[in-house]
Parts: sequence; C-alpha cells; structure tokens
Amino acid sequence: VCLTCCSRDVMVKVNQICHKNSIKFFTGDVFGYHGYMFADLGEHEFVEEKTKVAKVSPGVEDGPDAKKAKLDSSETTMVKKRVLFCPLKEALAVEWSGEKAKAALKRTAPDFFLLQ
Repeated sequence: VCLTCCSRDVMVKVNQICHKNSIKFFTGDVFGYHGYMFADLGEHEFVEEKTKVAKVSPGVEDGPDAKKAKLDSSETTMVKKRVLFCPLKEALAVEWSGEKAKAALKRTAPDFFLLQ
C-alpha cells in the first residue's frame, strides 16, 4: 500500500491495518524543498552478496603479493538476512527527553520534526 497527501491519523490507521495483515506499507509527501518517506515492510527477508576475504599466505605479510591476494577475491557468498520494521505509530512515539534520545537526536534529520 502506498499513501501520499494523507493526514497523520489516516497514515497511522492504514499502517496498523497493513502491519497486522503483513502487507507492505509506504507513505511519503513533499512540501517544497522538504519531504519524508516511511516504509513498514513488516518482517522482511533478503539476500546480501558478501565478498569473501582472501587469506594471505603465512610467509607473505606485506608488499605487493599481500595486497594482490586481498584484492583478487572475486569469490562471493550469499548471506540471508531478516529485518523487522516497526509500525508508523511506534516510530512517531519516540520520547525525545531521555538520555538515549540525545544521541539519536544528532542523527535525526530535521525533516522528521516537520512530519510531527
């Protein structure tokens, strides 16, 4: 479900229905130069490709051979990952007065507060 140009109450209500029924939910809007986007994918599984690190032979610790061995690793492996997304209501209910919030506040874009 994708929503845009909706009130906060409508977004929260539709997201609760989607989250309860394991339906992916996206919402967003733009106000001039500022905008927001929120995604609730529920329980989302995906596969990530990781490059295998080449092992350097014990006799070669430094020099061009060691660098070449690290860079020539063209072998990859697939790693399955799982992420749990939170509902919109939970994301908007962050308490900004606690000690934990002070660190998060530095990483939070000012546009988040426009949505509030």
